[in-house]
Amino acid sequence: MTLRKIFLPLLLLGSFFTPLFAQQPVITSQDLDSKQQNIVTISSLAARGDLTHLQEALNYGLDAGLTINEVKEVLVHIYAYCGFPRSIRGLQTFMSVLDKRKANGINDKLGAEASPVKNGQSKYERGKDILGKLSGVPQAGMASGYSAFAPVIDTFLKEHLFADIFERDVLSYADRELVTISVLASIGGVEPMLKSHLGICLNVGFTANQLRQFEALIKKTISKKHAKSLRSVLNEVLVNRKKLNR
Repeated sequence: MTLRKIFLPLLLLGSFFTPLFAQQPVITSQDLDSKQQNIVTISSLAARGDLTHLQEALNYGLDAGLTINEVKEVLVHIYAYCGFPRSIRGLQTFMSVLDKRKANGINDKLGAEASPVKNGQSKYERGKDILGKLSGVPQAGMASGYSAFAPVIDTFLKEHLFADIFERDVLSYADRELVTISVLASIGGVEPMLKSHLGICLNVGFTANQLRQFEALIKKTISKKHAKSLRSVLNEVLVNRKKLNR
């Protein structure tokens, strides 16, 4: 089955979704835009190791305007959530796609490189600040849970994930959270982390409608089973957020 068949039902919804393989319809401010939809597809397929469909998704993403550096950044970012093997295989697949496109006379836009970090704080403090901004919860006080049980993982989380990776400005925080939930929803079995990052998605500006679109993309790209699990977590997140906003 090709991605064209996987995403064909989305065409029946008119402009509610942006097809990843044809002319782009008008997208409203309430929709995930073309770039975001392609980020979801690329991230989820790479996380699953579905390299055949990933090749198609990478071509669609580049055709839709993603730069080479943006796609590379997506494929680097996923390693934090599904490991180096998936990330490296994704990057190798991307290299092959770029070689074929270049051979066919397609010169894709390289895009911006990551800006140098000029913040004088330690990586731990920078990562702690970024996590606080994303989660809306100040990162202070005594460690608890897994952070207290294995303090080194808290150090790795803040210094590497939220400083080394999230601080790179090739992708926005919102883009990175979209990559993150795409991976988590696709690999399954990590519902607590998915719940946390869906909450962060709301914090960085995604709407409930956009997250429902995300659910539909996971359903068509990965499976109904994964989408069903995602729906359960998303419903809980949205109900809790509604209660907080009363």
